[in-house]
Amino acid sequence: MNNERTIALIGAGSMAEALIAGMTKAFCHPAHIIVTNRQNRARLEELARQYGVRTAGSAQEAVKQADVVILAMKPKDVAEAMNAIAPALRANQLILSLLAGITTETIEQLAGCDIPVVRAMPNTSAAVGLSATAIAGGRFASKEHLDVAKQLFETVGIVAVVPERDLHAVTGLSGSGPAYVYYLVEAMEKAAADIGLERDIAKTLILQTIIGAAEMLKASDKHPSVLRREVTSPGGTTEAGIKVLEQYRFQEAVIACIRRATARSEELGSALLAAIAEA
Repeated sequence: MNNERTIALIGAGSMAEALIAGMTKAFCHPAHIIVTNRQNRARLEELARQYGVRTAGSAQEAVKQADVVILAMKPKDVAEAMNAIAPALRANQLILSLLAGITTETIEQLAGCDIPVVRAMPNTSAAVGLSATAIAGGRFASKEHLDVAKQLFETVGIVAVVPERDLHAVTGLSGSGPAYVYYLVEAMEKAAADIGLERDIAKTLILQTIIGAAEMLKASDKHPSVLRREVTSPGGTTEAGIKVLEQYRFQEAVIACIRRATARSEELGSALLAAIAEA
């Protein structure tokens, strides 16, 4: 941990905590992290006790001390938060935004200066250090700024750099993706109960099956369809199960799900931007 930048987190929710946990392990010393939120002082004291980070009484106080500012509040609160910290912002700071649907251009405008902004879309698996995060730089973000963001988010998983226009698609795919997997596991657990398996045994087998399949996909150069066919013997049990999934148009449902989530991200982003413009 040789990073000496001071990092201010505006917001202290679960994603902020996941980042704190990752950063204090592999990015910077806890003393270089300052956390603040709107009013929940008990939450700040909890994070300070658990991770050794510093806290601040106001967002502006935190930002004055920071080299990197992480926006981790609710997206609907961004205008209020940016109005509060704008007087303390400096053009040589870096803003990292976790705010779904809020463009880097909007944050630049709210900041009131030509400040580098990097927008990120992690997912909730950051809590266990396995997030799939995509980042995109704004107009004033250099390669060095993207490198800092990449190093930071790599403390909670893997990172891909994408054009900002792709972040809605990332939201629909990997941002919401853990929920799709959980939904599948729910169905597998219900099926296990229906066929008479004891709950704890079923859960263990289901989770290991998913972990093993993911590791196979990661380790193999083969297309998923090839791996699927290798498991599917003609006339066997897997083929019987796959035929039912095909009957229910499982793949079409998943594709429609991701497309709809992507479209909803676009809708929410447009609504947030319209609300900010009217404010």
